[in-house]
Amino acid sequence: MQRSTESIDEELFENEIASIIVDCSYHIHVELGPGLFESVYEEIMFHELTSIGLKVERQKALPVIWKGKKMDMGFRTDLIVENKVIVELKSVEQIAPVHSKQLLTYLKLTGMKLGLLINFNSPLIKTGITRIVNGL
Repeated sequence: MQRSTESIDEELFENEIASIIVDCSYHIHVELGPGLFESVYEEIMFHELTSIGLKVERQKALPVIWKGKKMDMGFRTDLIVENKVIVELKSVEQIAPVHSKQLLTYLKLTGMKLGLLINFNSPLIKTGITRIVNGL
């Protein structure tokens, strides 16, 4: 990735963050190609995004609140960037409808507006990226 920390503004909007994430995904995919475990892409994506100064939370627990009670079970997001964009990483043959629904659920639970579903197992990364929006 070729961005410097000076290029990261104090306040980034969702689309600007998404653009940085897509660019980072492209560079990772060009370098490593498809076929690795999801955890490898997650580790590298976390490293790349934090190295340019972005705040990234990894494997953050999302609790489920039912009738005002926090349930012990919940979900884990792959990455949350700048508290604005959720990134769900996959390395699968084909994205299934449940993957998009999963990300939309994460967006609803957090109140965030934008998520990126990225399948690193795609021959071309641009065909492996899906934008999911909540309430737009």
